[in-house]
Amino acid sequence: MIEPLSLLTALLLGLFGSTHCLVMCGGIAAAIGSQAGERRLQTALAFNSGRILSYTLAGALVGALGLWLQGLHDDLMLWLRTLAAIMLILMGLYVARWSMLLTRFEQIGSHVWKRLQPLTGRFMRSTAIKDQLLLGMLWGWLPCGLIYSTLSWVAANGQPALGAAAMFAFGLGTLPALFASTMAGSLLSTLLNHRHIRALAGLLLIGYGLWTGWVVWVHP
Repeated sequence: MIEPLSLLTALLLGLFGSTHCLVMCGGIAAAIGSQAGERRLQTALAFNSGRILSYTLAGALVGALGLWLQGLHDDLMLWLRTLAAIMLILMGLYVARWSMLLTRFEQIGSHVWKRLQPLTGRFMRSTAIKDQLLLGMLWGWLPCGLIYSTLSWVAANGQPALGAAAMFAFGLGTLPALFASTMAGSLLSTLLNHRHIRALAGLLLIGYGLWTGWVVWVHP
C-alpha cells in the first residue's frame, strides 16, 4: 500500500536537500543549459527526467531487496527499519546543517561511478534531447549521501512499488532547484538555503525519524 506520509517525506527530502543537489549536480545542470541555447527548456526537462527515472528504478530495486530480506527473517526487517529511522534523523540534521555526517555515505558508490563517469562525456558534448535524457539517467547514479540515505529508508518498506513511488517523489522534490539551475535561476535555491526554512525542514524529518523508531520498537 502506498503511504501518503512516506511520499510526502520523500518529497520534502528532495526539496529541502536540494541545496546539496546543487553542489553535486548544479554545475552540470548550468553547463548543459548554457550549451543548449534556445533549447534550454527541452534540455532541462530531458536531463531531469532522466535523473528522476534512475531514482525511481533504484527505489524499486531497493524495495525489492527489502522484500527479500523480509522473506528471510522478520528480525532483519526490524533492524532495517531501525536503520531507516536513524537515516531520517541524519537527513534531518543534514538538511538543517547541524551535522554533515550524511555526506560520508557518498564514498559507498565511488567505485561504481568511476565506471559510469566516462560514459557521460559523449552525452555532455551533445545537444540532442535523447542524449540529455541518457545523461540524466547516468547522472542519477552519482554518489550522493542524500540519495543513499533515502534509499536506505525506502528499503525498509519492503515494497518495490512504494520504493519506486517514494524515489519518484524524492526526484520531484529535487526538480525545482536543479531545473532553475539549468534555466539560470537562483531565487529558489536562495529561499531553500534560508536557515529558518532549513531548520524547520530538519526538525520535521528528525521528528519523523524519532516517530519511525518509536513505532518499530514499541509497536513492531
